[in-house]
Amino acid sequence: MADGPDKLQVVADFDRTLSKYTHRGQICATCHNVLEEGGILPDFYKEKALKLREKYFSIETDPEMTIEQKTPYMIEWWTKAHELLNTCHITKEAVQKMVASSTAKLRDGCDWLFDECHRASIPLLIFSAGVGDVIEEIIHQQSTLYDNMHIVSNYMDFDKEGKMVGFKNDIIHIFNKNENVIHQSDYFENLKDRVNIILIGDSLGDLHMADGAEHMENKLKIGFLNTKVDESLELYKRKFDIVIVQDESLDLINAVIRKVVQSKGQ
Repeated sequence: MADGPDKLQVVADFDRTLSKYTHRGQICATCHNVLEEGGILPDFYKEKALKLREKYFSIETDPEMTIEQKTPYMIEWWTKAHELLNTCHITKEAVQKMVASSTAKLRDGCDWLFDECHRASIPLLIFSAGVGDVIEEIIHQQSTLYDNMHIVSNYMDFDKEGKMVGFKNDIIHIFNKNENVIHQSDYFENLKDRVNIILIGDSLGDLHMADGAEHMENKLKIGFLNTKVDESLELYKRKFDIVIVQDESLDLINAVIRKVVQSKGQ
């Protein structure tokens, strides 16, 4: 807080971090769920995607398994999910329609976070294992995508007719956020004066999103624990500095940023 906003950067996951896990008691869509429930893709897509989730989600959230043990399964899951999606010939227009009809929702307070980071010139990196095209569309439809915001995710590749032909670059899954292209680029190097980081996620894999920030002096790690609270709370408390349990707002994070911004010049 004493350093003010000029030395701060924010690094955040998207699914169930900037977006809600539940809304009024109903589980909200992740990026991949948006495509499943959109009613535009073939019926076989939803059926096969659900089978993949049933197999792999329990592995992802298993508190008894290490990240090293989980990683091969996550690579399998994302690879199969992307191959499945690629058979559907999705279009950009379809993505817009599916987002508009989806249950995906930004957390309460997201507008304020985006507006304030932009106003105070605080860089915001959104680092997601979801689908970048869906993330951008959710933000466009529900808030504002500013020029201080940078999204690193799995982006679809479209042909000249606007139909999907695959994905760009290497897969970003939930546990390789320390290996991706962002850490081999000059993103963090260009922000080397931003020595303080607020890191926000809902998975243990999210703890590595800012590994490329070599000039970092202070990192405040804030974790959302949305599910399996009893089994995972102690582990999350060991790994994160602050754990937010079953709360669909960004109130605490916004309170911290408000204090940082207010401290400028003091």
